Amino acid sequence: MLQNIGMPGLIIILVIALIIFGPSKLPEIGKAFGSTLREFKKSTRDLVGEDIEKKEKNKIIQKEGVD
Repeated sequence: MLQNIGMPGLIIILVIALIIFGPSKLPEIGKAFGSTLREFKKSTRDLVGEDIEKKEKNKIIQKEGVD
């Protein structure tokens, strides 16, 4: 869905956001969005890391059971 926006669409979205929120609120909104995105990435990395650890433990357990 977002692949079809393009540069003109992005500019229109930014202009509308500027009109709605005003120039004083846009930095605050950007900062909040950035911190939310950073927290989401961190949580995703943690979940993926836990999944990889579980798979590795299962492989070790299976190898010990075979030997």
